[in-house]
Amino acid sequence: MKPKSLILTGNGINCEYETAHAHKLVGFEPDLLHINALMEDPAGIHNYTFITLPGGFLDGDDLGSAKAQAVRWRYQKIGKKGRRFIDELIEFVAKGKIILGICNGFQLLVKTGLLPGLKGNYDTQTVTLTFNDAGRFEDRWVYLKGNQFSRCIFTKDIDTIYLPVRHGEGKLVVDTQETLGQMRKNGHIVMQYCDEKGRVTPEYPYNPNGSIDSAAGLCDETGRIFGLMPHPEAFIHQTQHPRWTREQVGEGGDGLRIFQNAFKYVIENQPGGIVR
Repeated sequence: MKPKSLILTGNGINCEYETAHAHKLVGFEPDLLHINALMEDPAGIHNYTFITLPGGFLDGDDLGSAKAQAVRWRYQKIGKKGRRFIDELIEFVAKGKIILGICNGFQLLVKTGLLPGLKGNYDTQTVTLTFNDAGRFEDRWVYLKGNQFSRCIFTKDIDTIYLPVRHGEGKLVVDTQETLGQMRKNGHIVMQYCDEKGRVTPEYPYNPNGSIDSAAGLCDETGRIFGLMPHPEAFIHQTQHPRWTREQVGEGGDGLRIFQNAFKYVIENQPGGIVR
């Protein structure tokens, strides 16, 4: 049997089918679940090994990208136990399972406090993703440099990759220099925007939003919660590359490697690789 994975839908999420396809390609059996149904049965997440929060525009980006849903997850008590949904997610990760947030999903993770989760504190927001320096929506392809010293299980053995971004609020900012120092020291900055030669740069358009330290993705201290602004599910086959007919592009897109790493981790670290 294949390991089960969960992908959220609804309320403005709009990349769920592409994400589900990526899950299937690497070996998962994905379920799509509306975010409201999730809140009715929050403990149901423990039937899965891998949760993905896809890209989109949750609640129409009212109050800022993903902010309204983050407030619900942090403060609304739900279910028979009267717990917050963030408590279920913290327990999920504590069991050795994994979470991926893409674009809007990344915004949701940082605004709940799950990322970067400094020193295991998932209940305090220390960073945010805000409006791009360019003052407009950015829809372009970017180069990303992986941090080889990060614990992130999703980016293992990834040096540089090429992925598309599609966002208006992708600029990472921190609350204090101390937060930034901890993020640098402990490998929370997983991926950074870079140029064609893999040199990290703050220069536009390589860095499409002005993120501090050119950060494009973060993980928590376990390496099992990962969020990134670029869309790995949008490059899982060579024909999705913007120059695939002119350049030598491998059959599998760069984004597929992130999902392959997730599958490998689940198979190697969950009992039998399967949770039913």
